Amino acid sequence: MSSPIPSVGAPARGTLYIVAAPSGAGKSSIVNATLARDPQIALSISFTSRATRPGEINGEHYHFVSAEEFERMIAAGDFFEHAWVHGDWKGTARQSVEPQLSAGQDVLLEIDWQGAQQVRQLVPGTVTVFILPPSKQALQDRMRKRGQDSEAVIAQRLSAAREEMLHFNDFDYVIVNEVFETAVDELCAIFTASRLRREAQKVRHAGLIQALLTQDPATTD
Repeated sequence: MSSPIPSVGAPARGTLYIVAAPSGAGKSSIVNATLARDPQIALSISFTSRATRPGEINGEHYHFVSAEEFERMIAAGDFFEHAWVHGDWKGTARQSVEPQLSAGQDVLLEIDWQGAQQVRQLVPGTVTVFILPPSKQALQDRMRKRGQDSEAVIAQRLSAAREEMLHFNDFDYVIVNEVFETAVDELCAIFTASRLRREAQKVRHAGLIQALLTQDPATTD
């Protein structure tokens, strides 16, 4: 039986992507470099109850709110996903995701494995990526190089990182961030491959496919 010819209609729903990693694996740097190459993806800015760090800008790196405000938003059902991470709340607002997906915009969430679990249940077809460091030593060196945390905090984050990395098997794709440029290339490749999936292309190019597969009327002399 032949496949049905797709009908021309509304634009394809956007794809939701999740990129997760343990602290210090280079997730944010890889994501930012990838988004600079691929303007078709919108980054959802998460909310957090933690204090700003040097160089961070409210509304660009995170939406910084108090713990009380965050908990009020939880009670109001404002979050698409949320989790308690490293002693603070983090979460994604519904208004940052659902309207964009409905309008055909691809959206990327830079969240942890707990949030990823929640999102997978809410949005079937979410494409998930986990980034690993090339070694424990590299992870430790990167944490120290940031110069933002004490040795005690670094020790806590290294312990938490192992627990986070145990969940890599829950994700669709795994990237090892050994060579930064290679990791960026690999994340771009995942986005490209996702857009070329049959079901997405059937909607995106419905008019073309309909024209190609419609049988021309028979001609007579």
